[in-house]
Amino acid sequence: MSSETPTERREAAATRRRWVTLAEVVAVAGVLIAALTLWTNWSEHRAAEADKIAAQSSEARERTKIDLSAIVQDGGDTLLLKDARHDLQDVTITFPRALGVSPQRPPAEPVIEKSWFLKPLLKLTDGGADNRSGRLPVLVSLHYFDGDTTRSASGIYDVIWKTEAGSIPFAGRSLKLEGLRVRQRGGDQAKIDAIWAREKPAV
Repeated sequence: MSSETPTERREAAATRRRWVTLAEVVAVAGVLIAALTLWTNWSEHRAAEADKIAAQSSEARERTKIDLSAIVQDGGDTLLLKDARHDLQDVTITFPRALGVSPQRPPAEPVIEKSWFLKPLLKLTDGGADNRSGRLPVLVSLHYFDGDTTRSASGIYDVIWKTEAGSIPFAGRSLKLEGLRVRQRGGDQAKIDAIWAREKPAV
């Protein structure tokens, strides 16, 4: 027979219940901590993957983007178009309609030649100062290789030009091309027509 009194037995039972409750609390806390750790690891992994995908996407966009520049050749008669990352193909140069120059598609190298618009530009500026400079907006449309993939792009560029008095008396003025400057990516005929109407040189 137990020598415990009823009061002692009640206190012992209460103590056992407290230990069971504490063990349950510890177990639940352990489960919660494990779940929180798992969720944190999953969340960090997901964020890292999202950052990686975003970086790869940004890198891909940068790699495929065309960044045209031009090399002045033949003493200012020609601009050779180039892009450091891509081989250019099938270039089309479109001029403002008011200039009266049809779109040009150089058959070999991607170039802009002053001979295409020499006469209309000199005629437009005839009667003004011999030595002057300006910008001619053109729409450049092209295809290019991105690895093994053929892509297309277009943009509006300013052809930088200048006129000078001829070195021989009464020989008239000369026109030289000085460079190419990007104005915007994309564009169309209406856009370059509007730019030219607003910015064409005045006599």
